[in-house]
Amino acid sequence: MGADESRKRPLVFAYYVTGHGFGHATRVVEVIRHLILAGHDVHVVTGAPDFVFTTEIQSTRLFLRKVLLDCGAVQADALTVDRLASLEKYSETAVVRRDSILATEVEWLKSIKADLVVSDVVPVACRAAADAEIRSVCVTNFSWDFIYAEYVMAAGNHHRSIVWQIAEDYSHCEFLIRLPGYCPMPAFRDTIDVPLVVRRLHKSRKEVRRELGIGEDIKVVILNFGGQPAGWKLKGEYLPSGWLCLVCGASDSEELPPNFVKLEKDVAAGILQDTASGKNYASNQLSGARRLRDAIVLGYQLQRVSGRDLSIPDWYANAENELGLRTGSPTADMNGNSFLMDSYPEDFEILHGDLLSLSDTVSFLKSLSELDVVFDSGKITKKRQMREQKAAANLFNWEEDIFVSRAPGRLDVIGGIADYSGSLVLQMPTREACHVAVQKIQPSKQRLWKHAQARQNAKGRGQTPVLQIVSYGSELSNRGPTFDMDLSDFMDGDQPMSYEMARNYFSRDPSQRWAAYVAGTILVLMKELGVRFDNSISMLVSSAVPKGKGVSSSASVEVASMSAIAAAHGLSISPRDLALLCQKVENHVVGAPCGVMDQMTSACGEANKLLAMICQPAEVLGLVDIPSHIRFWGIDSGIRHSVGGADYGSVRIGAFMGRKIIRSVASKLLPESLATNGMSADDLEEDGVELLEAEASLDYLCNLSPHRYEALYVKQLPESMLGETFLENYTDHNDPVTKIEKKRSYGLRAAARHPIYENFRVKAFKALLTSSTSDEQLTALGELMYQCHYSYSACGIGSDGTDKLVQLVQEMQHSKISRSAEGTLYGAKITGGGSGGTVCVIGRNCLRSSEQILQIQQRYKGATGYLPILFEGSSPGAGKFGHLRIRRRLPSKQN
Repeated sequence: MGADESRKRPLVFAYYVTGHGFGHATRVVEVIRHLILAGHDVHVVTGAPDFVFTTEIQSTRLFLRKVLLDCGAVQADALTVDRLASLEKYSETAVVRRDSILATEVEWLKSIKADLVVSDVVPVACRAAADAEIRSVCVTNFSWDFIYAEYVMAAGNHHRSIVWQIAEDYSHCEFLIRLPGYCPMPAFRDTIDVPLVVRRLHKSRKEVRRELGIGEDIKVVILNFGGQPAGWKLKGEYLPSGWLCLVCGASDSEELPPNFVKLEKDVAAGILQDTASGKNYASNQLSGARRLRDAIVLGYQLQRVSGRDLSIPDWYANAENELGLRTGSPTADMNGNSFLMDSYPEDFEILHGDLLSLSDTVSFLKSLSELDVVFDSGKITKKRQMREQKAAANLFNWEEDIFVSRAPGRLDVIGGIADYSGSLVLQMPTREACHVAVQKIQPSKQRLWKHAQARQNAKGRGQTPVLQIVSYGSELSNRGPTFDMDLSDFMDGDQPMSYEMARNYFSRDPSQRWAAYVAGTILVLMKELGVRFDNSISMLVSSAVPKGKGVSSSASVEVASMSAIAAAHGLSISPRDLALLCQKVENHVVGAPCGVMDQMTSACGEANKLLAMICQPAEVLGLVDIPSHIRFWGIDSGIRHSVGGADYGSVRIGAFMGRKIIRSVASKLLPESLATNGMSADDLEEDGVELLEAEASLDYLCNLSPHRYEALYVKQLPESMLGETFLENYTDHNDPVTKIEKKRSYGLRAAARHPIYENFRVKAFKALLTSSTSDEQLTALGELMYQCHYSYSACGIGSDGTDKLVQLVQEMQHSKISRSAEGTLYGAKITGGGSGGTVCVIGRNCLRSSEQILQIQQRYKGATGYLPILFEGSSPGAGKFGHLRIRRRLPSKQN
């Protein structure tokens, strides 16, 4: 019996619809409606509400069975997916109960005598159909193995088996009815491409405009998948030359011009009827090339380094046309070219390095490619008229190599200002990063800005090496977008200028003081490594790390700048040494007395890991995995933080004062103890002597244990001390990057106590991260962060904004809802140098935590009027990224 004859008898369809949102159900409604109109019975298995189907279809041939067999993605909102929660929910829904699900579905399919199982796109339905010996097909443009593969990499590899199980289930499907906008789906053996399937239009254009409040005189562009308006006569001149329009829902009798293609109605429903009737749509030869290509993409997604974003290679999108594998979509040929957009080559050839699939790096390269604007043609967009873009357009010689680096900011999880006292710190590189492009150019080939050319002409020395820098984002920070100087200005006679001279040089113009972070890297390389720069240097700086938020925007700029300059000049510098050199930039050229943890995290960090480092001066202990059940967020208080501020500097001075006094007390304790007890040094226990001797020469304050501090030294430290009083008694505090003001009073006891106890807290925090998963573990981690926060406040570097955020976290943690269920948020602390900036929050990695973070964001806005920036996610440090060496692909010259 042929397919046409089989269509005359009623067929039974079992249609499984995924539990992810209403979109799938509303799409399925249209297919089901046509099947029922053709006289068939449709049993829908779904978790979607009945009304989604019954409002569209009133028929006794529609049967609804409410069963949830998958969960899709768990979302905090329309745009935010909780990856770990999604995997755990799917495991609870479809993995734990798998055996009972299969037994139930097989029995049910046999009981209704199903002719065909259709899935959109429930994995287990395909396996159940195979076990029941019933044919099955899928209708979709994505599959859950592809979606969950990304979640596995982001949320923990221990759920990897879910991806393979889903793919195995799909492989039992006979073929895939593939809708537009599809992703790689290698599990399906064969594919039929069809146009979009959408719900019918129920309201006229006028009704929609009236309900939305849009006047008839407003122009609206509509991409209409549901069919064209009645009475609309399509004409060829409606489209520009070379364009094609695919028309869904046009009547059979309607004639269309050549540049409009009519698509058949109800394609999906017709294929399903034919398949249920016995027609074979699967090809004799499976789509091996397509499946191999899809499998490569999916495998690439599963095996990529943790923390790297996935960018599907361009070759995938164009491969179908190139390989001639299109199976069902209409094609047309106009002027000898496919209506599909041709594949354009990349603007840059990458001669060295790896993008690591970082989307921000791809965007930066795209911005570079857009700089090549022909100014003399007059074709300059308004955007290109912005000063920084115009300046950047002349930076590079496109025939020469360009070197690109990337360095992230950092979220201070715990350790903070104790770094300059030698503490252990735990830091996480942020997702936000700074990119720098550098080109080394012969002076004769460099295009100088007019004022730089005039300066050289005035000096009368001909063409000499010039440094030109463009920094994007100047309009956001009220500073100049460009900086330039003759590289000879770095010299004082035949030697590089002193750091003091450099600070004065960059301080001359407040609008260009920012250049010290970038150009200062050149001076440090000259002074510390003896590098000489004989060629001009052009630099473009583009940072997504917000300034003044306490997430090390300055360190990311320094590290990215030095990385790119080193690469362009063939210098091999280890990430650790690079960080130490960049600290010198900030300490000595900029004049900010920061510790080294910011630069070390930006240079040595890795995505989704905490950098563990003892700052004595910079010993990396290793990388600590963030357990899959723990997540960190940063919430910006809106209060500008500055590491160069007086509060930070005075607390640092107080800590170094405290160390000097402790050393002095320890030096006196040993002989006093010997005299008091009438004993010689030989009579004292060896350990006691060694302790006092170590404390008398204490190099880092954090090397003093809390119990020794409390037992011997706390009472010897005054709460505060006038600068001149300290200098009279102790001469110097031995900190090379700060200077004591004689008439200023410095908080001393709290400043000294903080790093001693912070070092202990960080050690405990690190140990707890590797302990067994429990609510007690998270509670203890959060308590350590709270203690750190209030220790900051005792030092005088808290702020009302950061205190308010910590208070909101505590209120959320101790609310009745959190107490009655498993807690989600457990602790928070101010970060970095304090006095504003960002708060770090620790919580359980689940959907409710994300919801609570968003609630805190809104409550803070309600209390202060400021909507905080949220920091979430991580990315590789500059050392892991390395550098890119790229060259612009220039158009071939025509004879």
